[in-house]
Amino acid sequence: MTKRRVFISYQHADQMKAKGFNLMRYNKHLDIEFVGRHLLDPVHSRDRDYIRQKIMEQITGASATVVLIGEQTADSDWVANEIQWSIDRGMGIVGVRLQPDAEVPDALIRAGAEILEWSEVSDQFNDAVERAIAATARRMPQNSSSTCARA
Repeated sequence: MTKRRVFISYQHADQMKAKGFNLMRYNKHLDIEFVGRHLLDPVHSRDRDYIRQKIMEQITGASATVVLIGEQTADSDWVANEIQWSIDRGMGIVGVRLQPDAEVPDALIRAGAEILEWSEVSDQFNDAVERAIAATARRMPQNSSSTCARA
């Protein structure tokens, strides 16, 4: 299986879950190379342009974005932006619902992202990422000079 770089998007309230999720990169049964965004440790700035720049640095070169869906994720402008930036780059997108009743962000629904439950991530993660990347490749124009990143 091809090693994939994955950008992790999450709402700040779910920072500890994101750090836990990031530990999956040490699971020898997964063939995923994580790109955990710089905000796993918050950027100490209120400058939106600077924060955006730091996020973009982490998204660059990723094959897929995994959106951790917590109780407040659907209300996060940053997560919505990260989903859109990922779509714009032709990246695969997968959602992981942290709680069974967490609302899925509209941007994920519009993107047609597959949504996994937290309890099933370890069993289905590799395949879900591959399906998301393949679905994106099918949507891309055949002779496009896409900015889609493959790693």
